[in-house]
Amino acid sequence: MPADVDAAWADPKLANVLYHDWEAASYDEKWSISYDERCIDYTRGRFVSIAGDTGWPYAEALELGCGTGFFLLNLMQAGVAARGQVSDISPGMVKVALANAGRLGLDVRGRVADAESLPYADDSMDLVVGHAVLHHIPEVSLALREVLRVLKPGGRFVFAGEPTRYGDMVARRLSRLTWWSVTRATRMPMLSSWRRPQQELDESSAAAALESTVDLHTFTPASLRRMAHAAGAMDVAVRTEELTAAWFGWPVRTVEYAVRPGKLGAGWAMFAYRGWQRLSTVDAAVLARVVPEGMFYNALLTGLKPPPAAVL
Repeated sequence: MPADVDAAWADPKLANVLYHDWEAASYDEKWSISYDERCIDYTRGRFVSIAGDTGWPYAEALELGCGTGFFLLNLMQAGVAARGQVSDISPGMVKVALANAGRLGLDVRGRVADAESLPYADDSMDLVVGHAVLHHIPEVSLALREVLRVLKPGGRFVFAGEPTRYGDMVARRLSRLTWWSVTRATRMPMLSSWRRPQQELDESSAAAALESTVDLHTFTPASLRRMAHAAGAMDVAVRTEELTAAWFGWPVRTVEYAVRPGKLGAGWAMFAYRGWQRLSTVDAAVLARVVPEGMFYNALLTGLKPPPAAVL
C-alpha cells in the first residue's frame, strides 16, 4: 500500500481506485449510510429540492461514481427511477453497490467506468445522478459533457453533496480539531476504554492522507453553473444547503470515527440525527434567506439535455 499511495499522489484516478477500493467494505458504516426510511427521505428531499417531483419514475437512471449505491438505490426506493445502472472507477464500490441492490430487490446493473469516458450509448439514459462525485473527477467539464451525451434529449442530471470552497474549508478545520481533541482525550486513563486500537487510528490517518489525493475540487455555485452551461445543458440550477448543520455534523462524524465502536450508543445516534435535522431546517428556513449561497457546505446541481430543436 505505501508504494501505491506514493504513485497515487501523481495519479488522481489511481488514487480514487485505491482509496475507494480500500473503503468499500466499511463505507456505509463510516458515513452512517442506510437504505431505510431515514436515507430514503434524505435522498428524496435532495432530489426534490433541486429538480422537483414531476416526471417520476424515470425509466432508466445512471449513477455516476456510485460508491455503495447510496444515492440511486435510495432514490429508486423513493420511486424516482424504475431501473438503474451504477458506475464507478472503483471495482470494489461497484461490487458493494450491486450487492446492496440485490439485497433490496432492485433492478440494477453495474459497470466499472471512468466518468470522463462513459461506456454507455448516446441518448440512452433518462436520468443521471451522483452524490459527492464531481469533486473527485479530474476533468469535471469533460464528465458533464459525457453525462449530456448519454442522456436522452430532455433527460435530466442531478448532482448533490458537492463541497463549496468555504464550506469545505470550515469542515476540514472542524474535523481536524475534533480528531486532535478526541484522540488526545482518550489517552487519559479515565477514557482509555473509549480509545480505538492504535492500529485502527493509524489506518484512519493513512486513509485520511490518501483521501486528500482524491478530493480534487471545491466549487462555487457560479462555477458549477458555468461548467453545466458550457457542457451544453439547459435549465441549469444550483442551490446550496447546510451551514450550521455542517458545523454540527462534521465534528459529530469525526467523534464517531475516533472512538471505539459501540461506545456512543443509540442515544448518541438519535442526538446526531435529530441535531443535524433541526439545524438543516433552520438553515433552509431562516439562514438561506440572509446568508450568501457560497457560505453553505453542500451544493446541488441540475440541468436538462436540450431537445434536438433547441440545439443550434
